[in-house]
Amino acid sequence: MRTVRLPGGDEVVALGQGTWRMGERRKALKDEIAALRHGIANGMTLIDTAEMYGSGGAEKVVGEAIRGQRDAVYLVSKVLPSNAGRKHMVRSCEKSLKCLGTDYLDLYLLHWRSGVSLGEVVEGFLALQEAGKIRRFGVSNFDVDDMDDLWETPAGQGCQTNQILYNLSRRWPEAALLPWSRRHGQPLMIYSPLEQGRLPEGGALGTIAGERGVTPMQVALAWVLRHDDVFVVPKASRIAHVDANLGALDIALTGDELAALDKAFPPPASDAPLEIL
Repeated sequence: MRTVRLPGGDEVVALGQGTWRMGERRKALKDEIAALRHGIANGMTLIDTAEMYGSGGAEKVVGEAIRGQRDAVYLVSKVLPSNAGRKHMVRSCEKSLKCLGTDYLDLYLLHWRSGVSLGEVVEGFLALQEAGKIRRFGVSNFDVDDMDDLWETPAGQGCQTNQILYNLSRRWPEAALLPWSRRHGQPLMIYSPLEQGRLPEGGALGTIAGERGVTPMQVALAWVLRHDDVFVVPKASRIAHVDANLGALDIALTGDELAALDKAFPPPASDAPLEIL
């Protein structure tokens, strides 16, 4: 499994596991837990979740999946902006830790910016680091102007990553955020790399997949993974879906294939705005 080095020195796997919409249906819990465990067993040891997902339900699913193997996992969760102030962040973090069945997070992210003070957010992260409840901190759904503000915030440059939406149909980061992140040594964490399965499976994707004997979604995931400074957290609720995601690691797209995908999914204009799902 290829890894990506974060600014603080942590090595994370390029292909991890997301948990959005997990923990919402009792009938799906067994499959969700099995899928996460299968991913861990096959090297997908980074797991991303959030207090918002299923109002803590996803964190409970993750907690069950990692029981007995916490040290094998790089665990990421996110705090809502409404809970990111001094009074609430500790409480939110402790609630997440309880749901996850652990006493620390490897990485804790601000889920999105909203109107919260970045100075107060960073102070909260530093206090949690001091208390040993989190090891690193980062952000999510930040655009260039948000990252500029964070960089000007005292201790804001301790940020480890920015988790964003990016896939073939949502190429907005290429306009400005991806270049900014590379200039500042900030790898990007990618969510919804398959647009929640809504990418068109015909056209260029279907042609390339057919010629290679793989699925269109595997081609789409390989397209995101081609960047050596991003790591990806697709959700997979079943073991078969986990295996399909793993198969994307073996696909190295050619120049001609990338050109065909550029034609089918054109790169963004220079002023492409932030997109969030």
